[in-house]
Amino acid sequence: MTTKQLVKKITRLIFEKKGSEVKVIELMTVSTIADYFILCSADSDTQVRAIADNIDKSLRDEGIKLWHKEGTTALQWVLLDYVDVVIHVFQKDRRTYYNLEKLWGDAPIMEIEDTPTKVRAVKSKAEKTDEKSAKVSAVKQKTEKPKAKSKVVKAKGEPPKDSAVKTKTKKVETEGANG
Repeated sequence: MTTKQLVKKITRLIFEKKGSEVKVIELMTVSTIADYFILCSADSDTQVRAIADNIDKSLRDEGIKLWHKEGTTALQWVLLDYVDVVIHVFQKDRRTYYNLEKLWGDAPIMEIEDTPTKVRAVKSKAEKTDEKSAKVSAVKQKTEKPKAKSKVVKAKGEPPKDSAVKTKTKKVETEGANG
């Protein structure tokens, strides 16, 4: 892996843990300390640790060894030294205080922005089945005929059970043999 590829990989790893204000300082033209400094900011000591650990673990998994590490106790400013590339993970107030961008102002400084890849939401089979069921139910509700309302038939003289409900009474006539 080339140094430039390593820089790109590290910036991607920083963004994975929501690091912000990422800048790459190209030191090759002004110093022999390293080829690049990568600076980033974090909102808390937990985030500083997460960014540093993510970089360390991912690069170690690829066989890239860390030469030196500092600041893992206080977590205000963690430095990861990979010889050609040195990463500085700052809490925002520490970064403002030390202002490395101004200190290395003679070197070219690139601001790096997170460019997320396109993410496509995929529905599970259960979600698809639930959607189909909901659509079928909606169609059935629209096409079903409303049921006929039943009428209450009461014999004459029976008191209504509920005064709010109007009831119809039916006269029942009986024809006898006499009549």
